[in-house]
Amino acid sequence: MKKRKSNFIMQGSILAAAGILSRIIGIARRFPMERIIGDKGNGYYSAAYEVYAMMLIISCYSLPLAVSKVVSSKMSKKQYKSAERAFRCAMIFAIVAGGLTFFVCEMFGDFLASDVMLEPMSAMALKVLGPALLIVSVMGVLRGYFQGLGTMVPTAVSQILEQIFVLIGSVAGAYILFDYGSMVGELLHDEDYAPAYGAAGASLGPVIGSVIGLIFLILVYLLYRKGMRGQRIRETVQKTDSYGQIFRLILLTILPVLLSTTVYNLSNVLDIRIYNSVMIQKGLEDVKAYNWGVYSGKYRVLVNVPIALANAMCSSIVPVLTGLMVKEEYSQVREKINQAMRFTMIVAIPSAVGLTVLARPIVSMLFSGEIDMAVEMLHIGSVSVVFYTVSTLTNGVLQGINRMKIPVRNAAVALVIHIVFLYAALEIGMGINAVVYANILFAVLVCIFNAFAIRRYLRYRQEYVKTFVIPAIAAVIMGVVIGIASMLLSKAAGNVVTVLLCIVLGVIVYFAALILLKGVSEYDLRKMPGGRTVLALAKRFRLM
Repeated sequence: MKKRKSNFIMQGSILAAAGILSRIIGIARRFPMERIIGDKGNGYYSAAYEVYAMMLIISCYSLPLAVSKVVSSKMSKKQYKSAERAFRCAMIFAIVAGGLTFFVCEMFGDFLASDVMLEPMSAMALKVLGPALLIVSVMGVLRGYFQGLGTMVPTAVSQILEQIFVLIGSVAGAYILFDYGSMVGELLHDEDYAPAYGAAGASLGPVIGSVIGLIFLILVYLLYRKGMRGQRIRETVQKTDSYGQIFRLILLTILPVLLSTTVYNLSNVLDIRIYNSVMIQKGLEDVKAYNWGVYSGKYRVLVNVPIALANAMCSSIVPVLTGLMVKEEYSQVREKINQAMRFTMIVAIPSAVGLTVLARPIVSMLFSGEIDMAVEMLHIGSVSVVFYTVSTLTNGVLQGINRMKIPVRNAAVALVIHIVFLYAALEIGMGINAVVYANILFAVLVCIFNAFAIRRYLRYRQEYVKTFVIPAIAAVIMGVVIGIASMLLSKAAGNVVTVLLCIVLGVIVYFAALILLKGVSEYDLRKMPGGRTVLALAKRFRLM
């Protein structure tokens, strides 16, 4: 446990690197998909994926976190048999919940697409996605088990493998079925069948990817079983929790996390439902799928890349905080929260500035067709990277300190305000940008509510200067430099060269400014992944 406590930043960084790489592969998938099925096809795919994502939340999204929390608690008490029973109970829950949501998608896919999402042509894609619900549920238990043991490597590798095959399956499926849909559309005199079939083909990717990821995790689990069996044999704890006690504990852990995650992510489903409804009322039905395709297939894909860091840090910190709370080491809890917040802000703040400044060359590099709408969204919404990172991390903190109901309440209140604002913004004619503003508001509110809760329950006071102010100043300096560089390079080089050179320049300028402004110390750099290299360079150029 001691090793795990001291190593959670590194473990979180491993998972973060995998998460960011997975998001980059996701962007690579969207690029050919957009060329094959177009923004309208992306709109159909996104409508189906939002329902799939909600089903995923219901069936298994909370499982990795819940399993890691329970397993970590049992392992910290050396209750190895109880930890193994927790894994088995969670697996039963996953198979039942995943199977039920799979059944709902297949049997009620048409109703969900037509009456809930108001996008009938997305039904095919939703039904194709259905089997992945069961597979990912089982995979979630295995990932949570490894995270509870204190290792993020199996989860990280499985994520990368999964996304590679998602990419291959999505592109191949979209290409084959788009052509088939074109023939169907010609026979039925309806051009929407081509992008609809293309979206269904793209949905094959998540199914294929989840199968590959599951196979890998099963193989790793079989390797771990031998060592875990030895621990169970040597266990000195006399009492082993019954299956009923374990199952009850898992349910009590899953339900608050499930409710919190559901409310937190319900905004995506409500957004598309509200947006489509208002657009139909305004007589703009022809453009709603296209606009949503730009929002979900370009804007959200890009802003979600740096947010992967917060998701990874959340997965890493929850089992650590759980173990510390069991031992009542509250000062250590506060220290870990501070470390996690500082580390994520050092990455999230410059990411938000970089996306804002380089919005046009990045979108031009990755996507074809109309880009102005996506560029405008990034100019408005890149700041959401910071707020979603903080809100996600603070959700994990509250769950890790056993205040499971608080994130549910906070997200629910924020969601109500979000919905009221979104309706008002759409009615006054803000269009798709209303969704961007509404999501920024939602994340800001969750940040504020969670911050007050953490202060109340832990007497935790967030350090602001090194965590937020100095990284923000360093990021602004970086933004000015890469903004000028982008203008100069765009005239002489292509978008790819401009983006890559500006990213490299931005990293150098940002960390130089951060070090000169005393935003990080030698101690901080030694604890960060790759920090020793940065430290060596800083000393060589006499920045420290």
